[in-house]
Amino acid sequence: MFAMPDFGLAAPELILAIGSLVLLMIGAFGGDRTYRTVTGLSVVVLLLALVAVIWGREGTTFEGAFVVDGFARFLKVLALIGSASAIVMSLAYVRAEKFERYEFPVLIVIATLGMMLMISAGDLIGVYLGLELQSLALYVIAAINRDDVRGTEAGLKYFVLGALSSGMLLYGASLTYGFTGHTDFAGIAASLAGAERASLGLVFGIVFLLAGVAFKVSAVPFHMWTPDVYEGAPTPVTAFFAAAPKIAAMAIFIRIVMEAFHPVTHDWQQIVAFIALASMVLGAFAAIGQRNIKRLMAYSSIGHMGYALTGLAAGTETGVQGVLIYLATYLAMTAGAFACILAMRREEGMVEDIYELAGLSRTNLPMAFLLGMIMFSLAGIPPFAGFFAKYFVFMAAVQAGLYWLAVLGVLASVVGAYYYLRIVKVMFFDEPARPFQPMPLELKAVLGVAGLFTILFVLVSGPIASAAAAAAKTLF
Repeated sequence: MFAMPDFGLAAPELILAIGSLVLLMIGAFGGDRTYRTVTGLSVVVLLLALVAVIWGREGTTFEGAFVVDGFARFLKVLALIGSASAIVMSLAYVRAEKFERYEFPVLIVIATLGMMLMISAGDLIGVYLGLELQSLALYVIAAINRDDVRGTEAGLKYFVLGALSSGMLLYGASLTYGFTGHTDFAGIAASLAGAERASLGLVFGIVFLLAGVAFKVSAVPFHMWTPDVYEGAPTPVTAFFAAAPKIAAMAIFIRIVMEAFHPVTHDWQQIVAFIALASMVLGAFAAIGQRNIKRLMAYSSIGHMGYALTGLAAGTETGVQGVLIYLATYLAMTAGAFACILAMRREEGMVEDIYELAGLSRTNLPMAFLLGMIMFSLAGIPPFAGFFAKYFVFMAAVQAGLYWLAVLGVLASVVGAYYYLRIVKVMFFDEPARPFQPMPLELKAVLGVAGLFTILFVLVSGPIASAAAAAAKTLF
């Protein structure tokens, strides 16, 4: 007999689903003049979902396809904070560019709903549905500025490559089903229990599955879309792409390998280690010659996903804990960096060249100081948040015997420090360029919170590490 699903477990998702429909109706009947109302209500809907996640129950429903555990709750909190921050950071840009389109915040809420479904997926079909819901919204957001050629090109490029990655993920899922007889993670793991190695066909399935997910986290060799989309999309869209969707994609990366394929860790560990190393190296070297700060942040994100995957390659509880800590710090650093990028505005409009930051310390010392601290953190220099994040993932790799990966990761981090420190040098030692317009209040708030988190991470590292450890424990 068919049992009714426990809808209470999916309360945050229901809030987002109903909220997005209501917001869509308000926008559809009111037009773009309702932009401010829709934007404000979008943040309220995301915060209500955040409260529901924090106070919600844990369990499994929809025949095991929807899982709410400590791991899901930890990452959902990060994804919701990332989405709400992206909407808040877009306010000044929208005012200045007269970019008042109600679809933008609604699409962010819909994309966030897809992310939440991905994070809680306990089944390959659930993964695909969540991923596509998120991706379809992101394709539209990337090309939302239809009057801009670069934005339209970015959206088309993202759509074509995204469709290719979805095809690879589906092919991998079908191979996995063919060789295990299951689509749910628990069933796949049970069918592989006791097997020392996966069959050749299943290895192909794992490769295609991971290729599809690697595209979503911008990991090498599926990173090609990232610099062009980051540069071509409107800056608030880039700020959104850089944070929340990567957290959700990394969540399903972890769930697939740790829950479904944990019995054959040796087979996927080599794939993940290669992707991690290639991402760290490319992210370190390819950003050196970039002058456009959005392209630089794109290569930076590729490198940082490589560092996070180093922890996952360990295949241990400590490794997953390291990845979760890394994602929390990455969210804060990225939000702070993009708050500064969105503040790079003069009378003639936005500027994106790194050398436009010249002498910022003499025209806007607080912004230069906080951006400098965030750059030190992204480079992994102690005592900032980025150092501790890298420490956790590299230690997990060492404990798992992946010494070569940890050593090469540290070397890549040293190379990558060059372009972060170059920005600090430009801000503090070059002759001042014309000052930017005053930084809007909401960007000051985001930069202030992100900057303090980055600088004072050592004071809050204990609770975050404990929460990450509890979340990682639920997968083992």
